[in-house]
Amino acid sequence: MMAKIRLKTRTATEVRRTLTRVINMVANGEMDNKTANTIILGCNAVLSSIRTDDQQRKIDELERILNEGR
Repeated sequence: MMAKIRLKTRTATEVRRTLTRVINMVANGEMDNKTANTIILGCNAVLSSIRTDDQQRKIDELERILNEGR
């Protein structure tokens, strides 16, 4: 059984650092490819949702600005 690792994925920066860590772990033989691929898929899903949240915040802000001008 592989030792537990803690991966941060709350922000795009944390996801990038996590991906770098996973790549290094695979390169150093500390993590198998299957585990790495699972983590990478999860990171991609998290990044997609971060982008969606960011876009929604921008849309909400633009709507607020437009509504103030009425």
